[in-house]
Amino acid sequence: MIFTSEQVSCGHPDKICDQISDAIVTDCLRHDPKSRIAAECMIKDYAVVIAGEITSRHKPDYQRLVRTVLERIGLQEPEKYSVHVMVSEQSADIALGVDGKMGAGDQGMMFGYGTNETPEMLPLPYTLATHALVLLRQLHEPILLPDAKAQVSFDYEKNRIATFLISTQHQAGTEVSDIRPLVEAVMETAAQDYGLNTDFVKLVNPTGRFVIGSSFADSGLTGRKIIADTYGGMCHHGGGAFSGKDPTKVDRSGAYMARKIARDIVNLKYASRCEIQLAYAIGIAEPVSVAVDCFGTERISIPQIERYVHSTYDLTPQGIIEKLGLLNVDYNAVSAYGHFGKPGLPWEE
Repeated sequence: MIFTSEQVSCGHPDKICDQISDAIVTDCLRHDPKSRIAAECMIKDYAVVIAGEITSRHKPDYQRLVRTVLERIGLQEPEKYSVHVMVSEQSADIALGVDGKMGAGDQGMMFGYGTNETPEMLPLPYTLATHALVLLRQLHEPILLPDAKAQVSFDYEKNRIATFLISTQHQAGTEVSDIRPLVEAVMETAAQDYGLNTDFVKLVNPTGRFVIGSSFADSGLTGRKIIADTYGGMCHHGGGAFSGKDPTKVDRSGAYMARKIARDIVNLKYASRCEIQLAYAIGIAEPVSVAVDCFGTERISIPQIERYVHSTYDLTPQGIIEKLGLLNVDYNAVSAYGHFGKPGLPWEE
């Protein structure tokens, strides 16, 4: 089986929006831990639109937050971007179930996944694509610009990389022949870091030119790269985005706890691969269902693993928030290059 996963860089237009949304979440929670945030962002050219619902004693400086994110990414002329804000308070109907009963902030299902195939406990093609883009950014090469995508096709039967693709934005006047050696070296380094072959098919900017990028090549939206945020398509996804949401929204907190449970099960050697599904009803604290799938790799029975989950973890939103310390997380750390597999995150410990 050849399986393909993709990752995008921090300069991708959708990721710009995720980073702005999570900068707002982090800023609000730092000043008021009881903040309720659902911050959406859209970007096109030099226009940034922030919309959503925020109830907080803190009033974010949206212009400053946007400028900080743009500068961190390395976008040119960050002072030219205009910020348009359309934010109201959270619905009082939702607040009844969340604040009074400490119930879930929305209905829905979310998934967590863990595997022993990489040190990060993430699927190998996804890890390689992500690692390559991090290495590419660490080059600080002036002819390369922030927008980039990586895609890895991995042959699980032969345990080797089949195809490695990177498309990266570059300065005008630069040819593919100028950047190919840089990018191919990054591909090979990423492969070598995981002890894998380097004789794969190498594709660098297949269109031949990638000068116009980020919000000038495409509009960006918060929550449009959910597979790049998680497991590269290797397992199910509940459909809800993480960025821009405070942890009372189980789209975020439930997914983080599901990841922790899946990691724990693999670390305990109960299975080599594990997928956890949690499902919630809005305003109700306990999940309406918990499902475990180990894809036939389990070393103890699935009912035994399910009993372990139910007896070990508090799966209420409040219990998850307290266990993982989700009111104190810097969500800027996860708004690009994935929400999982990074050291220092409470759901990765």
